[in-house]
Order: sequence, then C-alpha cells, then structure tokens
Amino acid sequence: MAVRTTAAAVGLIIAVNADISITPFIEVANNIVTQNCTNVDLTVATLELIERWLSAHFYRMRELQVAEKRAAPVSQSFQSTLYTGFDNSTYGQMAMRIDWSGALSSLNEQAKKGGLLTAGITWVGTPAEEDD
Repeated sequence: MAVRTTAAAVGLIIAVNADISITPFIEVANNIVTQNCTNVDLTVATLELIERWLSAHFYRMRELQVAEKRAAPVSQSFQSTLYTGFDNSTYGQMAMRIDWSGALSSLNEQAKKGGLLTAGITWVGTPAEEDD
C-alpha cells in the first residue's frame, strides 16, 4: 500500500508512544483519503497533509479509548467508547479544514446520521397508454 505520509511527519504534530506503531493509523487514513478525496483537484501536497492530520486523529482516538490509572501498587485499566467522528479531535478538525473539497466533512456528517444514505424511486402506477 503506497501511503502519502510518514510516521515521522505524523510525529511532528502529535506525540507518539515509541511502543505503538503509527503505521496502522496511517494506513486507515490513507484508505479514507484515497477513497474520498482523490476525485477532486486536490494537490499531492494537500492529500499528504490531509492524510497526516487524519492519521494523528486516529492515533488520538486510540489514546482516548484506552486509559490506565495507578495509585501506589494498584492499577486499573479501562476502555471507553467515544464518538470517533473527525470532529472529535483537533487533528480530525484540521484534516477537514485542509480538505477544501468537503469530502471528509460530508463523510463525517454521514457517519453521524448512521452511514451513507441512498435514495431511490419506485414506480407503483400503471404504464402510460401508447398513442396511436
């Protein structure tokens, strides 16, 4: 999979734990950018920036979901579920701002409404009579 950004570039905007690979977050961001943002006139540089900030967003969402509390010899780990829309972190918000096409904002709104909505038309009338 050819990604546009690098772990080093993502590391410039978010502190990354050396024990956690940023690669899976970059791959997810790359997939979303490729599927949603490449059909408009966004430059290669802009696509890389969107992917970089979106990678940081996904990494941040991982941090928010897993937490550990310690008090002397006792520790407690827990995992919580948060709305993971792009607007749930400053990194996701920045990715949407960089994407002037509005593709990420549209995808974010679709996710809030429960996914992609499709419309259809079904004809329930009778066929029109043919002219003689």
